Amino acid sequence: MAPRFHSPRALLAAMLAILLAGCAALPRQPLLADGARAKVAILETTDVHSNVLSYDYFKLKADPALGFERTATLIHRARAAFTNTLLFDDGDTIQGTVLADYQALAKPVACTQELAIYRAMDAIGYDGGTIGNHEFNYGLPFLSQVTGTPMNVAGGRRNRCAGPHFPLVLANVDSTRNGKPIFKPWTIIRKTIVAYTPDGSKIPVPLRIGIIGFTPPPIMQWDQQNLAGKVTVSGVVEAAQKYLPQIEAQHPDLVVALLHGGLNTAAYTPAMENGGWYLAGVPGIDVLLLGHAHSAFPGPRYAGMKDVDAKRGFVRGVPTVMGGFFGKDLGVIQLILDRRHGRWVIDHDATHSEMWPICPTKKHCVPPDPVIAPLVQQAHEAAIAYVNTPIGKTTLRMSSYFADEGNMTALAPVNAAQIDYVRTELPRLHPELAGVPILSAAAAFRTGFGGPDDYTDVVPGPLTLRSAADLYFYPNTLAAVKIDGAGLKAWLEKSAERFNRIDPARAGEQPLINPHFAGFNFDQIQGGIHYVIDLSRPIGQRITALLYQGKPVTPRQPFIVVTNNYRASGGGHFPGLDGSNIVLAAPDGTREILARWLQRKRQIRAADLAPRSWHFAPLKTRGPIVFTGASGKQDIARAAGLDNIHLLKDHGDGTATYAIDLSR
Repeated sequence: MAPRFHSPRALLAAMLAILLAGCAALPRQPLLADGARAKVAILETTDVHSNVLSYDYFKLKADPALGFERTATLIHRARAAFTNTLLFDDGDTIQGTVLADYQALAKPVACTQELAIYRAMDAIGYDGGTIGNHEFNYGLPFLSQVTGTPMNVAGGRRNRCAGPHFPLVLANVDSTRNGKPIFKPWTIIRKTIVAYTPDGSKIPVPLRIGIIGFTPPPIMQWDQQNLAGKVTVSGVVEAAQKYLPQIEAQHPDLVVALLHGGLNTAAYTPAMENGGWYLAGVPGIDVLLLGHAHSAFPGPRYAGMKDVDAKRGFVRGVPTVMGGFFGKDLGVIQLILDRRHGRWVIDHDATHSEMWPICPTKKHCVPPDPVIAPLVQQAHEAAIAYVNTPIGKTTLRMSSYFADEGNMTALAPVNAAQIDYVRTELPRLHPELAGVPILSAAAAFRTGFGGPDDYTDVVPGPLTLRSAADLYFYPNTLAAVKIDGAGLKAWLEKSAERFNRIDPARAGEQPLINPHFAGFNFDQIQGGIHYVIDLSRPIGQRITALLYQGKPVTPRQPFIVVTNNYRASGGGHFPGLDGSNIVLAAPDGTREILARWLQRKRQIRAADLAPRSWHFAPLKTRGPIVFTGASGKQDIARAAGLDNIHLLKDHGDGTATYAIDLSR
């Protein structure tokens, strides 16, 4: 019996359903014939760290060697050079400058207000991004707000605030409340690209790109105070294996993995910080974007690494790029796609990656994009006014130019402020620890890694909040741990890995600094102790004397050591530091504690600070022991009592080679 339709609309709907069912039964025809070819340039920024403008907030002057406003110029040039482009950001975006701290801490942005860095990025237009470890530094409520991402976590926003106008994906961080990702783990973006048929004709075709993001698993240690009990983190390989089948079910043309991490071929663990090499081996990933390491890939740093082409930019056969840091570079993958068997396939022989620097030479940098500065001018000027708030004076120059060689003038104020804070606060929580000696550990965060201007330098005269920010670069909170004498020695032994082992009998030059050990992990401890570092000895056996108040430290002697939340929770992989022995986790930022201490002191003199707490063991060498530093600073070394340092060569680019005489 034929169905009866009570209206023309019902009849039309039934006919349409029959037509669609018939179409679905037909075989799907490819949109483009085999043999077509397309070039897609995948552009990447990473570790911009809120360097929106080419400006140094510590020195209050322009710095053309960094800044997103100049990266934006390269992005425009890339879009002019390549018909088809995709642009992604790989994280560590919202933290890292005075501007960022101003918008997060001093005068937090309102729900309706977009962060300066995201305003700038939206003006250029991004296709997607992921979340780095430093995104968590200001806490989940702030991250939820400024990314426009409602989160079902303690303090997370349920309403949607102003955030970037591009999708952010993160696959390996889940809420403890419901076990679900706090960001979308992946998404599909759609672009129309121009392809070329075998006869050379141009044709517009759709391209569907799956993107998936990952952050370093050690965030649970680095930002324990912000994350413990609120989220869980999985390894990058495990997260990829979990979500790639879902992406593949959507039949994307490409899958791009955005990993805020670098490359490490050591044995894989789910807690691995730089898991890019292993992620590249997960089937289903077509393109890999890296970050976090503040390095460039392709580049010589990765030459010789197993299954890595450090010249053309491949990791285990996957096209890969890592676009530097601070907006200094744009990563570019020139991806060549061939149409085969009804799908796009990467032509690996024709594909390659490269770095585009904003300053091809020291004296030539690309101009800033004029659109960016007006977008952030109000916030920029407010940040400058904020860091110029007076807090005191100093008669002492406090710098990190020779921090590795023993100048502790930039570290001593930090250590003094940290000890003062804990002496006041700890008895309220742990009266049983009264009488336990309190020490303090601080590291020079700025030791030239970013170039000859990347040093702390507070000159005699007025002190401002800018001075405190210069002395303490990161927005860490303060923490104190209880250890014993053996643990103290192990801490110092780990720090001493900053230096290479020196062979006294070797005639040629020997570099002092181990380039694989970051300056921010060279903790220098004060508070009544003195120790000696013997560079002729192997790693783990270099602390040859360790005294407290003039007496040898015994293995079981108790100490409280003040540090930051990063170190106390396991950052840097120091022995005995995993968060379990924290006796004080302060809600206050170390920078703010330092600023208040400077303000109370009103005037800083050399007598207000503890003397240098360590020395190198005397060592007479046949050849010179050398290190690279900022040029023209030997007078600073002499003023700090380092009369065993002399200039060997000025390189004419702001850097110089110095020699240190370890026999003196």
